[in-house]
Order: sequence, then C-alpha cells, then structure tokens
Amino acid sequence: MAVALLSIGTELTRGEIINTNEAWLAAELTAAGFTVSESSTVDDDVDRIVAAVRQLASAHRLVIATGGLGPTTDDLTAQAAARATGADLVRDESTLLAIRRRVEARGKVMNAGHEKQAEVPAGSEILPNSSGTAPGFGIHLGESTVFFLPGVPREMKSMFTEQVLPRVRPAAPNNTFQVRLRTYGLPEATLGELLKGVEEAHPGITLGYRVHYPEVDVKVHARAATQSMAHELALKATADVRERLGTAVYGEGGDAFAEMVGRSVRARGWRLAVSESCTGGLISHLLTSYPASDYLVGAAVTYANSAKTRLLGVAEDTLRGHGAVSAEVAAEMAQGVRRLCEVDVAISVTGIAGPTGGTATKPVGLCYWAVSHPGGLVVRDRVFSGDREEVQLGAAYAVLDLLRRIAGNLPER
Repeated sequence: MAVALLSIGTELTRGEIINTNEAWLAAELTAAGFTVSESSTVDDDVDRIVAAVRQLASAHRLVIATGGLGPTTDDLTAQAAARATGADLVRDESTLLAIRRRVEARGKVMNAGHEKQAEVPAGSEILPNSSGTAPGFGIHLGESTVFFLPGVPREMKSMFTEQVLPRVRPAAPNNTFQVRLRTYGLPEATLGELLKGVEEAHPGITLGYRVHYPEVDVKVHARAATQSMAHELALKATADVRERLGTAVYGEGGDAFAEMVGRSVRARGWRLAVSESCTGGLISHLLTSYPASDYLVGAAVTYANSAKTRLLGVAEDTLRGHGAVSAEVAAEMAQGVRRLCEVDVAISVTGIAGPTGGTATKPVGLCYWAVSHPGGLVVRDRVFSGDREEVQLGAAYAVLDLLRRIAGNLPER
C-alpha cells in the first residue's frame, strides 16, 4: 500500500528546524512493508492544511500527518482536520481528563492552551499520547484514513509505534524486508562502485543509500512473494554486501558509531581516556551519549598550549619545535592522558577546525590524532574539508574509528 506523509508547521517551511519526523516515519513505514510515495510540507495555515489533507487523501489510502497539535494559537491542525471532513470541532472529555492528570502530576495548573489540546474533530478516533499532553487522532476522508500525530519527535515516535502501527500493519503487503547497514570510511560513490552487480545477482533486491556525514547507510530492500521469502533474500544479499564492504560496515539497524566503538573497547576489557583540542569535547560527548562509565575513565579538553603542558605533560620543546597541530603533539597528548588517568588505552586529537588559523603548510582542516594502547602508539593525519562543524565531526570519527580498529583487531587505516 502506498502511503503519503504530511508535515505541518511554519517552522518547517521557513527552514527553522530540520524535518526529522518525515525521514523517521518513512524509514519505519518502509520497514513495515509500506511504500511511501509522496511527502508534503505545509505551513500553519488552515486553508492550506485543509487543501493538503484533501489532496493527499484523494490519492492515497493512508496518510500520516505530523505537527500543529500543540497548545498555542498557531497550532491549527485539529481545526483544519475538522473542516476537511465537514465535522464539528468538539472537546473530548476523556482526553481533557487525561491532560489534566498529566499536567497536575507535574505540579502545574491547567490553562486554556491545555484545554485546547482536547479539541478534536467529532467522530474521530482518539490516539492516546503516552509521552505528552496532546493526543493524536484518526479520521476517515473518502476511502482514506488520515492519522494526525504531534510534531514533537519523542511524542510522535511513541504514538506511531504504540497507536498507529498496530492499526495499519495488517494493511501492509507483507512481502518486503529491509536491512540497513551502517558504514563509515567510504564515500557514497565508492560504495556504489563496490556494490555494482549486487542487484543483478539477487533479483528482487534494491539497494538504497542515505548519506549523513560522515556516515553512509546502505539499505538492502527485498521484495518477494511472501515476507519470509523476502527476509531470506535480504539476508543473502546482505551477506554479499558485507563481504564487499568489509570493515567499513560497523553495524546494522539502530547501531550508533560511538556506541559500537565503546563495545569494542569494553570487549577488550580496556579502560579509556580522551584528550581533545580542536574537537572541544565532541568525542567525549559522542561516547557518553551511551552508557560508558564502565570503560571511560576521564577526558581533558586542552585548547591552550599551557593546558597541554600542565595537564598532559606535553613538552614545551615539542610545542615550540613542531607546533600544537602536529603528529608529535598528538602523540604526547595521548600518552599524557593515558598516564594521567592510568588507563589501558588513550586517544587524542589536535587540529585546525577553522574557519581561520590555517597557513600554507598547515591549512584549515588539518588534524592529527593518536591512539596509545598496550601494543604501541599509532598517529594519523588528514586534511578534512567542510565548515568548522564538519571538520570537528570528521576528526572525531577518524580517531574513534582508529580506536575501533585497534580494539577489534581490525586492519588499521
């Protein structure tokens, strides 16, 4: 079944926020066996929302809309949904009670905005919100079912998983299966070259790519007579893809890069320390976005040369002779923080993130990183392209990847 997505919010049409809801819903629906054939975005204008809902519902049996169910005056989705179906906007007393309980449990007082969230089109099906106050709801428009969900990603995701997916899953063709491989270290063009011939070797397989710097996801999508056959086909093709890409594949599905690096360190029984200069704590943030207290001992952000010397023991002669951005300083930073924290392994990075500070011999984007471990010391360097954020993220991933490879006894790059 083909599905349409509708994103509602002026902040989206103005580019003030990135529409992550659309990408997440599309991925979840695809994994469930649906085909997302159309996506639209509209601002907080009742007439335009009504027109968009009617247009999408006329061409699709299933539409999922997000956004505009909040307590403020610019949240107009419920009103537009009522107008689209010709129904009255009514206050649902059970929803109002649920909102009141949630608000008062937080020690707050109900206001008009909270009460507004209990207003839904008459005859609609209420979708309880386990993560917030605004309920979702479903309506029928011609032969189409339209579900309206909050725009807050956390609330939208839980409501889709708990309320919408169980209702619509029976309508899925159940003849597809998808595996998402997570890769780092190879650009999309190189991945495409390495995977030439996979689709021809496995009829029914379609490969897709999603770039989110500095990673690329490879989606192995199978379609067959039944879901079990599609599952078997996807696994065979995935094995082929993995063999071709080798250690560039670090995980699958919801695996996160830093989380997998942590698993590699944990599996070796190592304790880790981090020293950062140009990345300013980004590496530590990536690692501690997941449980890390069992292997991560400490981290130091040492921007100034004096901090490198006093905290990490980087020699002043090394700084004078080679500069803060050098292989020698990266090495001494890693060795110093390893010694300071008394750990098995330590990583470091130093560089020029830009947009200023570069020279002819040391351009913006130049970074050095090092890993000091029981087997020795490894130092690497590269000039990263892009803006400051991209240079920092590129350097953070590079040192984490080197750590992953050393901890996992994988070939180093």
